[in-house]
Amino acid sequence: MREAEVFRETKETKIKLYINLDGTGTYEVQTPVGFLTHMLESFAKHGRFDLKVEAEGDIHVSHHHTVEDCGIVLGQAVLKALGDRKGIRRYGDSIVPMDEALVMSAMDFSGRGLFFYEDRGLRGKITEFDFELIWEFFKGFALESKSTFHIRVIEGKILHHIAEACFKSFALTLKEAVSFVGGDVPSTKGVL
Repeated sequence: MREAEVFRETKETKIKLYINLDGTGTYEVQTPVGFLTHMLESFAKHGRFDLKVEAEGDIHVSHHHTVEDCGIVLGQAVLKALGDRKGIRRYGDSIVPMDEALVMSAMDFSGRGLFFYEDRGLRGKITEFDFELIWEFFKGFALESKSTFHIRVIEGKILHHIAEACFKSFALTLKEAVSFVGGDVPSTKGVL
């Protein structure tokens, strides 16, 4: 079973996260940011990952640190669960509609943490959640998981729909990239 648990504590946040990459989509998510909780639950359900998250953060300052650090810890946990990455597909991609929103994502577990993002300059709040924090979450994930991750908002007007399409596309893309196809490490170098 490919699973991992990571604990991270700073002066700004305290996060404990468990993931099973071969799960069924069960989740227990507790964060002080309601919209982030909703997105992580959606991620677990649609990617069929078992996920447990307990997060505390300095939300009296802003949601920034908690959202970013949850992305960082998720990236660390996925990297740990993958081990040497032997036998994984390595690449994944998806396009997800959510009403008027349409989001594309693509991922490569290359061993090089890179993040590319385009949201058409959309800004605003989803309840108390700043839409641009999505960028911080996914950047933290990409760098810590040592994956190259692209996410692009193709269409959309309602920020909630766009954000949800981002997380659902992320879930499907990650599920494909980490899927076990057998064989050795998928690289001519022999390592990732």
